Amino acid sequence: MTLEEKRAQLVGFWVDQGDEVVAPMAGEMQTSTRYEEATAHGLGHLTRVYGTRPVEPVERAEWLWSEQRRLRERSRLGIPAIVHEECLTGLAAWKAATFPTPLGWGAAFDPALVEEMGRTIGRSMRELGIHQGLAPVLDVVRDPRWGRVDECIGEDPYLVGVLGTAYVRGLQSEGVHATLKHFVGYSGSRAGRNHAPVQAGAREIADVLLPPFEMAVREGGARSVMNSYSEIDGIPVAATTQYLTDLLRDEWGFDGVVVSDYFSIAFLQTMHQVAADRADAARQAIEAGIDVELPSADAFEALPELVRAGILDPEVLDRAVARVLAQKEDLGLLDERFETPPSRVDLDSPAHRAIARALAEESLVLLSNDGLLPLGAGRTDRIALIGPNAASSEALMGCYSFVNHVLAHHPDSPLGVSLPTVQDALASEFPGAVIVHEPGCEVEGDDRSGIAAAVEAARAADVAVVVVGDRAGLFGRGTVGEGNDVDSLELPGIQRELVEAVCATGTPVVLVLLTGRPYAIGWALPERAVKGGAVTGLGAVPTGSTPSPWADASAPRPAAVLQAFFPGEEGGGAIAAVLAGTASPSGHLPVSLPRAAGAQPYSYLHPTLGGSSDVTSADSDPLLPFGHGLTYTTFSRDALEVDGDVAAGASFTVSVRVRNTGERSGTDLVQLYARDEVGSVTRPVAQLLAFERIALEAGEEAVVRFEVPTQRLAFTGVQGRRIVEPGDITLWVGPSCAERETTAALTVTGALYEVGLDDPRVATATVVRGVRERVA
Repeated sequence: MTLEEKRAQLVGFWVDQGDEVVAPMAGEMQTSTRYEEATAHGLGHLTRVYGTRPVEPVERAEWLWSEQRRLRERSRLGIPAIVHEECLTGLAAWKAATFPTPLGWGAAFDPALVEEMGRTIGRSMRELGIHQGLAPVLDVVRDPRWGRVDECIGEDPYLVGVLGTAYVRGLQSEGVHATLKHFVGYSGSRAGRNHAPVQAGAREIADVLLPPFEMAVREGGARSVMNSYSEIDGIPVAATTQYLTDLLRDEWGFDGVVVSDYFSIAFLQTMHQVAADRADAARQAIEAGIDVELPSADAFEALPELVRAGILDPEVLDRAVARVLAQKEDLGLLDERFETPPSRVDLDSPAHRAIARALAEESLVLLSNDGLLPLGAGRTDRIALIGPNAASSEALMGCYSFVNHVLAHHPDSPLGVSLPTVQDALASEFPGAVIVHEPGCEVEGDDRSGIAAAVEAARAADVAVVVVGDRAGLFGRGTVGEGNDVDSLELPGIQRELVEAVCATGTPVVLVLLTGRPYAIGWALPERAVKGGAVTGLGAVPTGSTPSPWADASAPRPAAVLQAFFPGEEGGGAIAAVLAGTASPSGHLPVSLPRAAGAQPYSYLHPTLGGSSDVTSADSDPLLPFGHGLTYTTFSRDALEVDGDVAAGASFTVSVRVRNTGERSGTDLVQLYARDEVGSVTRPVAQLLAFERIALEAGEEAVVRFEVPTQRLAFTGVQGRRIVEPGDITLWVGPSCAERETTAALTVTGALYEVGLDDPRVATATVVRGVRERVA
């Protein structure tokens, strides 16, 4: 291969790139090379063929097949291009299904369903000739002010790793390579600002930020990784071998391809200022371990000249080319003839929608309920449907949905799929009800002119359903999403004022939050929940917590609060079904519900001094804890039993009895937590070890047995090695991380155990109902 042919395999080309802002600083990074020139020596990637503008999928497939044939027949080497697309909430293409955002996956705690979703997305992608998906996002939530929280799965690295790995397995089972992003540290930016510097210690990186990526590489076999835009302690990730080579490849054994996040190589010059020019940026990136520049050749264009000038070792160039060619061989591209494009595709079939509906229902988190829900007789004759998100399809979608990511730039284009709103779904769920809709206000802004009409509608109704929250977008075009970071965790605009005005009417209020991040809504929760203490049916806020600074004890509050993290195309129907009781809520918070913006960053994985105490007047405790979520029934959890001791490096068995003590069927999330009582470094006050969803009929009980490797208790010790220490462990199961409903003691014995790459990291569960068993 000539140097130009090698360079061509390491870059993409964004055929449809226009003025639409769908990537950071895209306007400043417009591709200037003509397509014919860019493909003269072949091409590594075709960028977002389907996902840049609304194009008819079959027609676009015909163009793609012909273009791949052209690359085969008219370039000297005849190597087709990899086609990559965004697929975080489903394939980001016109007429394709949109699933819940990843924060919704986290709330569902259902890896099997996430894997099935990934498999379905991968099947659609492969059918259209797409080879690589830019998902999942494995960033661990560290600060809800960060705009990209809706793209993340949760604040617990184990939860992120289990669900992210499930998605990888599903997608790759259909022959589409998953791309893990953003490796690493992106979500740990200062003050929750996008692209901001990260000041994380080696232990936080090793024990919190890296485990999901390691799990997806080692357990899931992920074939691609994308670098983080961030710098860590002054070193941009795109320019350091520490993570991209030494750790990822030499230690973990990753043998796939590392692709750059869009324009991140050029950013070494323009944003980080660690490169003198684009050529210097290209040298630093490829030497660090980035193999492919996306979306186009903004810096890698200089690679041939760098080699000729003796600045770049030709072996470094060859290393990257070999990896890309191996990927293309693995994908079958080197033998594909591209003779028959698809003549018909269904990217939003009943199967797609069934999965979208199931995941949407499982992701809904009932935060509080005084008995109003589910809505029964006498409450649904006249419904006031209020709020700016009640009649909005876009409000159901995350930032990387095609609707909000692309169609926002094409307002005259039809949505392409059926996206029933909450209003549409309520009308179907309650066909005999009179539903009066009043938006009240916009998501953003301070126009109060609609509040009076909303108040009047509420006064005349049996119940008011108030649907508020976010509108996802990019770089200022929304309230949450990439580049939409905030310094307040109050609901955007005057939405809180609207909710309080409706509550003041005395009509029972159901507050539905359609958001991409958790908000500080202490004013909307029952007073007893805000003030703290163990409260039956509300989860626990640690005793000693103070009221929300905005809480007015005398102000009327919603009777029920339902949290929906952008539940996707079937989200409206899922919300209506839960309100009606035809579906039961079973979601749980994958992130702590914040008390205030000033208490951030916060994680439930904090050590003792990271929480509220008598040595500070500041209260960092959340309003509701990680793992909290109500159902329409009640569950008891008792008889937690565990082996008395276990050798470090071995596994132990834990069993717990769960009983549905209510009068309705429901699904419980069995959450097993641990506390290492004495460690050589400070340890978190709670750590999720294992979880399992279990559906039980009224009065039914079951025993859940967890097989837990002691490696789940591992951490980075004083010497920088990952270890399991001997010592005493407290275990508990409860409705959240904060409630120890049933406890047991475990002693880890023997010598200190150093964790190896082949050690197990994942717990398994067995549910026993009488003589029947189910293995998860």
